Amino acid sequence: MSGMNWLSRPGLLLTTALFLTSGCSVMQSPLSHSEAGLLAPSLNPITATNTELRKLPPPEQPIAVAVYGYGDQTGKYKEGEGFQTLSRAVTQGGTSILIKALQDAALGQWFTVIERERLNSLLQERKIISDMRKIYLNEKTVNKDALPPLLFAGIILEGGIIGYDSNTRTGGVGARYFGLGADVKYREDTVTVYLRGISTKTGEVLLSTVARKKILSYGIQGGLFRFVEFDRLLEAEAGLTRNEPDQLAVQQAIEKAVLAFIAEGAAKALWQFRDKAYQGRIIQEYEMGDIARIHLPPELQPSLPVAQGIAEQPIELGSEAVTQNIARSIPLD
Repeated sequence: MSGMNWLSRPGLLLTTALFLTSGCSVMQSPLSHSEAGLLAPSLNPITATNTELRKLPPPEQPIAVAVYGYGDQTGKYKEGEGFQTLSRAVTQGGTSILIKALQDAALGQWFTVIERERLNSLLQERKIISDMRKIYLNEKTVNKDALPPLLFAGIILEGGIIGYDSNTRTGGVGARYFGLGADVKYREDTVTVYLRGISTKTGEVLLSTVARKKILSYGIQGGLFRFVEFDRLLEAEAGLTRNEPDQLAVQQAIEKAVLAFIAEGAAKALWQFRDKAYQGRIIQEYEMGDIARIHLPPELQPSLPVAQGIAEQPIELGSEAVTQNIARSIPLD
């Protein structure tokens, strides 16, 4: 008899079925997706900020820059539920992210990036080449065609991740009616990065830019708690949480800092865009504090190639064009 009463409640039955179905889809083990190939590895997504960076018009001359270190200066650890973990709050790979952003600017046409973070490894390898040629080829001096001189940079880029503020904004909303309810909670964090350019010739700080990015996290939870009969209790719950990846937020903040760095340098006449009309627009937007919106005419919007291998073509050491470009860079003029 009780079974007939249960089946006679179509609204409750439908609500329960939908709730449990959604809960099962949320709580399904990730391993099943992984085994089915649904969680296959992928390339890093091209964000809107990265697209703006890639679509920049090229400069009149590439700028030789060196990055010795660009890391976490916050010293903060990730916060757990009521305790602090030993994991850092932000990525420790800031140097790699900055170098990739510099290479992406106008698809590699803005900056000649010179390796400095692992300079000891580079010098050690070059010493091995020199020693081997002396031992096996009896060279008194190493042939410059076999081991050309290292390139040097006109500008040193410094700075790092200077701030990570948790819970800058929190909130939520919820409702419950006759044992059926749901609630939504959200939280905002903020990451701040700093980038400065230093003249190798004079030591003067030429430019300084600061950019920040909000990180959004939210959770949705619902539950059902009701007596379907005098001695029968129905209880069900489901939830979903989404957290924006911290690494992706840091990447976008650094890319925005590079955009501002290029615009401010053009405004201070440290370098020039090849397209003077575009240069006037970006300087005006920068001075108005609107660097986030860069308007490109259709003719300046080339189709983007796939993410794999973009702006990572090797630069030939000792190349005459590269050497001339470095010699003409602003701080070394």
